[in-house]
Amino acid sequence: MKRTLEDNIVDGVNYFLLAIVFLVTLYPFYYLIIISFNDGVDATLGGIYFWPREFTTINYTTLIGDPKWILAFFVSVLRTVVGVVLGVCCTCLVAYGLAKKHLMFKKTYFALFIVGMYVSGGIIPLYVVLRGLHLLNSFWVYVIPGMLNIFLLFIAISFFREIPAELEESAKIDGASDLKIFFSVVLPISKPLLATMALFTGVGQWNAWLDSAYFVQNESLRTLTYRMMEVINKANIPVDLQGQGAELAAQAAQATPYSLQITAMVISVIPIICVYPFLQKYFVKGATLGAVKG
Repeated sequence: MKRTLEDNIVDGVNYFLLAIVFLVTLYPFYYLIIISFNDGVDATLGGIYFWPREFTTINYTTLIGDPKWILAFFVSVLRTVVGVVLGVCCTCLVAYGLAKKHLMFKKTYFALFIVGMYVSGGIIPLYVVLRGLHLLNSFWVYVIPGMLNIFLLFIAISFFREIPAELEESAKIDGASDLKIFFSVVLPISKPLLATMALFTGVGQWNAWLDSAYFVQNESLRTLTYRMMEVINKANIPVDLQGQGAELAAQAAQATPYSLQITAMVISVIPIICVYPFLQKYFVKGATLGAVKG
């Protein structure tokens, strides 16, 4: 089909607008990277737009050299991995049961989940419940309360309803139990759903910090996002310089609270950026298939 002048003009305008959108969305993150590699004191003067004016890695070495930040990073990674595995497994199990047509009291279960999705008891009742379960000040306070995501539950229910019943019937004829069917037949063909749920759950676990602030007092259980919020709120990072020499003191002088805050943001975003490309091909398909039916 021969292209006309109007087609070229429209395409040119579209490409121009897309380029602007790309720059507007990409540049803020690029700017954070620039500041993270720039001298903290020099960055306070402004005027940095495209590359570091005083290149340095002190911001990263200061964070990496602080044991609290290293421990917080590993706590965040651990809670994200464990939270994704248990959250996706638990949510899928419940959704698989609710997707059955002949489930007893099905409407009652749905009504309870809908009320739970839109109505929250608040932070104080949640604190009382967690205290009664002996979850306060423990690692499991990060994982157990989020094992069932009601929003993802309804997506999973709709997805499981789309699976042909003949697959399960043939497995039952071969003598497979319901759990065997779920793990050996249903989950292997649900990769788009699992990727979507893993991405939502992982981002939520990685970015969470309120539970660390309200339900944890043990400093060794603090998460990376909590440390970031600590820097933002207090506008300083406590650095113990006693006995570490003048060299570390000079480095700390070059790393300002703002530059360290930016560096922590860059570090916290990198894992999500690294994981997302591997899940992207399943993400859209899983979200749309789960929304076909209600």
